[in-house]
Amino acid sequence: MKSNCHGKLANRQGQQMMMMMVKKYSIANKIKVKYSIRNRREAARKFIRQQKKKKKNLGPSLQICKGKSILEPSNSHTYQMDVDQAPAVHFEEGIIMNILSRLPVRTLHQFKCVSKFWNALISDPYFKMKHFKHAKNDRNSQKFLITQMLRHENKFSSYCCPLSSVQMAEDTEKLARPLSSKPFFRAMCACDGLVVVIVSDIMDDPRPIHLLWNPSIRESIVLPAPESEKVYSTRYGFGYDSISGDYKILRTCSVSTEILALNDGFWRKIDKHPHGVRDSLFSTSSLAFVHGAFHWIGRSDYYSRVCSLVSFSISKEMYGEIPLSKEILLYFVGQAYVGVSVLDGMLCVNSAIGLGGFRAFKLWLLKDYGVEESWSALLTIEDPSIHRLLPKYRFADGELLFYCIYIPSCVRRTLSRKKILPCGGVFRTASGPFVSWLQAGLLYGEAFTESLISPKSLFPQES
Repeated sequence: MKSNCHGKLANRQGQQMMMMMVKKYSIANKIKVKYSIRNRREAARKFIRQQKKKKKNLGPSLQICKGKSILEPSNSHTYQMDVDQAPAVHFEEGIIMNILSRLPVRTLHQFKCVSKFWNALISDPYFKMKHFKHAKNDRNSQKFLITQMLRHENKFSSYCCPLSSVQMAEDTEKLARPLSSKPFFRAMCACDGLVVVIVSDIMDDPRPIHLLWNPSIRESIVLPAPESEKVYSTRYGFGYDSISGDYKILRTCSVSTEILALNDGFWRKIDKHPHGVRDSLFSTSSLAFVHGAFHWIGRSDYYSRVCSLVSFSISKEMYGEIPLSKEILLYFVGQAYVGVSVLDGMLCVNSAIGLGGFRAFKLWLLKDYGVEESWSALLTIEDPSIHRLLPKYRFADGELLFYCIYIPSCVRRTLSRKKILPCGGVFRTASGPFVSWLQAGLLYGEAFTESLISPKSLFPQES
């Protein structure tokens, strides 16, 4: 009996001790949780204070949330887009600029209507150059400007299509060109998204109107009239002079050479033409501009079969010569169709040879500028249906887009019997036809990169 009582007493004491231990543990746990919450709150307050200090040091920021209004200025030097009272997400101006600089020109033009701040940002010269740097390395920003007049029409039409791939037929867009009342409109050369075009009432107008046009933003200005008249062999070159920070247009023909610096606003004659060399420009659509110089083919006045590669420095305004390899010089001997172009930022020369109806076109590329040994054969095309090849653009897969007079064998036999010279041209690729533009007629085209650069900002005399 005594043992049972002692056992119950021991159990009761054990339970009481357990209850006390549990109670002490729960109290300690509550204290621990309380201090943990307090520490978290203090850490959160500290983090918020640090963020506020950073924002003060960094200056104005962009506060973007979901909402109806976008980037409207507030008194706290922040810009806010509020939507349904959602929490704000903060972006610095640099982040917004980086995002916008990767967008297409058309989208950016629409975004200028969003707010005064975005309009000022997209219109800023620094932003325009930042956007253009991205566009130069973006295949989707490479475009092809085409001016065409069909045989049954008496007026040129302008079109633009992407150069992101070889197949561009579905994305061709007709452009509203400047001075549309003038029927004759031809793109001569392009640089940094700007295109030099000539406009006239008649095809062979010796004094056409010269325009500087940005087809991406549909803006243009009228340029001063050159001193000398335009002749059949006149060619133009357009480039940026990094020394003077100015754009310059070079205009050369068999008679004279003139240059227009946009900041000056007038044409100047260049009288230091290489002695004993005449320009051979028939197979060059525009003067090739690369490494701060314009380039074209010259022929010796004393030996008509001898060719040279003439250069003209845009900053020094001096003539020079780029050495050609022995293979090219031998291939050039006696060839009428010899031209210069720029593909993938590298200087190229091309030549055509025709023997008894068989025609071959060869293209060389200069990998290291000015180094004779770095010339290498890039492409050879053998097709009797192709006449007068002019390279225009090289796609990412290496395919070449070029202009040519294309006459199928059945038509060629008919023309040869009637002694009719070929007329009209098409754009083709080395592997097949360029589907968009197979209709023959007067046809010109220039590759360019989309840009926001305003012609009016480069030519202050206009204002």
